[in-house]
Amino acid sequence: MKIAMGADHRGFKAKEHLKKFLQELGHTVKDFGSFSEDSVDYPDYADKVARAVAQGEFERGILICDSGIGICITANKIPHIRAALCWNEETAQMSRAHNDANVLCLAASFTQPEVMEQIVRTWLSTSFEGGRHARRVNKIKALEERCS
Repeated sequence: MKIAMGADHRGFKAKEHLKKFLQELGHTVKDFGSFSEDSVDYPDYADKVARAVAQGEFERGILICDSGIGICITANKIPHIRAALCWNEETAQMSRAHNDANVLCLAASFTQPEVMEQIVRTWLSTSFEGGRHARRVNKIKALEERCS
């Protein structure tokens, strides 16, 4: 799978860890930054990753900041993005199965690296269930179109 990744300075170490983890699993990863722990603004990286996913260049995106909240809010401003902040395997599974999330957001300060690995593995391996969930995702898409 082709995966776009990004993080601010607080998520840098976690991004580097997960990037290696994803590559070991056989995924192709493009790192959109940041590239150090020097202070940066998370919206810049959320925008880059979310646009790359929305334009179809990547199948999924992963974003990391301190709490995961700011980067998730920002990613969801990009049309065709359904970003989900996940903190365990269950939320990761539901974000894919029920919401067809295409961007995963993680909290560097509240999630241990091993837990992040479990979240990512579950999120990448879970398919969208469709059915009643498709109706709901289609309503989200329609809302997005009306607001554009």
